[in-house]
Amino acid sequence: MVNLNPFFLSQLVYLSVFCVCGILAERYIANRRQQRAGRDRRGDEVSNAGEARKLAWNYLLVYAVVMGADWLQGPYVYSLYKEQYDFPPQIVAVLFVTGFMSAGFAAPLVGVWADQYGRKRLCLYFCLSYIGACVCILFPILPVLVAGRVLGGVSTSILFSCFESWLVASSQSSGVAQSDLSSIMGRASLINGFVASAMGVVSNELVSFTGTYTSPFIASAGLLGLSYAMISGLWTENYGGGAGSKRVDIFQISRIKQAWHIVREDPSLLTLGLTQTCFEGSMYLFVFLWVPSMENVSGGASLPLGYIFSSFMFSMMIGSLIYTIITSSARTKAPSDSPLVLHAKLSSLVCLTAGLALAASMSTDTAQTRFWAFCVFEACVGMYYPTQGMLRGSMISNDHRATLSSLFRVPLNIFVVAALLTGVSSARNVFAGCTLSLMFSSIMTAFVIVRRASEPSPIPINLREVN
Repeated sequence: MVNLNPFFLSQLVYLSVFCVCGILAERYIANRRQQRAGRDRRGDEVSNAGEARKLAWNYLLVYAVVMGADWLQGPYVYSLYKEQYDFPPQIVAVLFVTGFMSAGFAAPLVGVWADQYGRKRLCLYFCLSYIGACVCILFPILPVLVAGRVLGGVSTSILFSCFESWLVASSQSSGVAQSDLSSIMGRASLINGFVASAMGVVSNELVSFTGTYTSPFIASAGLLGLSYAMISGLWTENYGGGAGSKRVDIFQISRIKQAWHIVREDPSLLTLGLTQTCFEGSMYLFVFLWVPSMENVSGGASLPLGYIFSSFMFSMMIGSLIYTIITSSARTKAPSDSPLVLHAKLSSLVCLTAGLALAASMSTDTAQTRFWAFCVFEACVGMYYPTQGMLRGSMISNDHRATLSSLFRVPLNIFVVAALLTGVSSARNVFAGCTLSLMFSSIMTAFVIVRRASEPSPIPINLREVN
């Protein structure tokens, strides 16, 4: 039997060194850009630069703690259900599907509540609901675990829509330049990779020390409590359209209809939603299937899953660094180019590369080659989040930002649930479907968003552009 541990350890070392080199290169490019811009800055731009630093500190600090709480839970959810609580695989699958379904149902409501009642308020509710999910998972009682998955699904919808909406709206109200917002999003993706790698180790040590898979969830609840205090003290509130309305409409049917009408009338927004569904759906399915997929080609050898997971996180960080370097270089060499065109092209390229990576992973029967294909996919994930965040910030008005961002998550969760229920027994079939959807998304982005943004009168950009 082949011992694969030395290979994966060596690849982890190579990726970590490459990541450090990327960070140094990104810092060098950023410093050169600041030096060039510093001589020509006007007083208001200096002031805006100060606001950008303040916003970056307030957001990234909270983001790091929140994502730390989320990543602490990830490695041991399946093991807790399957091994410690001894539920059969069918029940475990039902619990996972419950989480995705609740996220899909909650997504449009979360968005309209955030726009009307405040993005900061919904982020605070996220901390409370996710703490509730952590508490529920401590009890091996099926109805309680189902309730926890429901709370977890609602929390996920808030996490991946309201936090970004708060950031973009705060940047506009503070007069922060679009280039600075792009840098904040790029650093957020980089921080996410660092935090994920660290929390994987922390969760592993917690389980080893306590002897129970529940300990990471208790630690996660503690971080969520800290996040609540930080958001309360550091963030200011911002709203979308319809804020302050006294009319009670819990389900916000009229705003959901209005948001759907906006999306339906704009092919670019439909394409943006398609990209989110295809890419993030493929990502969630990858998270569910990468372990059995690697085991299928391991030849019976024991896989160092911790090394592999950390390698994926370093790959994601490298992707975020590539994004930052590309956007910084583009601003330096061609500052007059439209940021919307640049990010639309990047989105199309990221979807194409991710699809090819999944296709390559299924065309090989060696663990080493499949590992590297998965690393390329994770690098695309690192590029995707800041790219898609900037596109949403540019194309969606502040009045409906959280509503539309959440509305896009409805087909995303339907996509994941349908794949889990119909094709989860075959990773090859699921990844083949993901490849086709990513290719289609790449083509649609190129023909709809890139083409329209390149026209003399492109779709409006809602963010300020500051050279």
